[in-house]
Amino acid sequence: MSLAFTLLPHRGVIAVGGEDRAEFLQGLISNDTTKVAPGQAIWAALLTPQGRFLNDMFVADGGDGTLLIETERERAPALAKKLTLYKLRSKVTVEDRSSTMEVAVVFGSGVEKLLPLDGAFAFVDPRLPELGVRVLTAAGQAASLLAAHGAQPAPVEAYEKLRLSLGVPDGSRDLLPEKALLLESGFDELNGVDWQKGCYMGQELTARTKYRGLVKKRLFPVKIEGPLPAPGAAIERDGQEVGEIRSGAGDRAIALLRLDAVRAAGPLTSGETRIQPEVPAWMRLPEPVD
Repeated sequence: MSLAFTLLPHRGVIAVGGEDRAEFLQGLISNDTTKVAPGQAIWAALLTPQGRFLNDMFVADGGDGTLLIETERERAPALAKKLTLYKLRSKVTVEDRSSTMEVAVVFGSGVEKLLPLDGAFAFVDPRLPELGVRVLTAAGQAASLLAAHGAQPAPVEAYEKLRLSLGVPDGSRDLLPEKALLLESGFDELNGVDWQKGCYMGQELTARTKYRGLVKKRLFPVKIEGPLPAPGAAIERDGQEVGEIRSGAGDRAIALLRLDAVRAAGPLTSGETRIQPEVPAWMRLPEPVD
């Protein structure tokens, strides 16, 4: 497969600078900022104090004394404002650069050979290497830069098909803000939580969910047989609601489903559409309780 790239206009960039930048983020997000290095990023979440999802983000080395947060573009201004409120006396700066930077993703066999990529901040997706290389550049430069390295432009649908087939969530399209739990959403297996780091906001519920085995629902990739249901559409088994559709395209989607419903016999449906859950290779499910 030749390399393909897709621009991701729904993603934005926030720069966090200042001498306390790593320590500042360390106390807020679910992953370990000390793992960030040139060409190596982390995936993490900012949670409510009650441990519910607020924002997901990649944190990359900005190369000039900054950390670059790649996150949802529409929600970046609110995230930047929240980070500014949290900084208190920390020696940090927060700047929303979504208007001056853009995000792209390159995927295909051998994509890691692109690195290091001059003229961009680029890193292998820390969730799954199959998701390719994320690229942050000045606005308007990603397409020409990646074409010069032999990558062919591809529509967003091509990357969406890959993401959905792997069952990887995409921000608030799949994780409802102030409701979703990280361990229902794949953050453990997809390298979005560090269990050895110090305290961060929402850590208590996240840890309790893991060590007490409280996960009863999970986000699954599903195959769609029939019309694609709208996001939020209920999924049923034998007339009982067991989950709901999240993001989707074509015959693929992400769905939040009860584990007992996935394990049980009988079809899952949403209206007239049949829903076939899949368990991706990366996912670790708890043993069923008799």
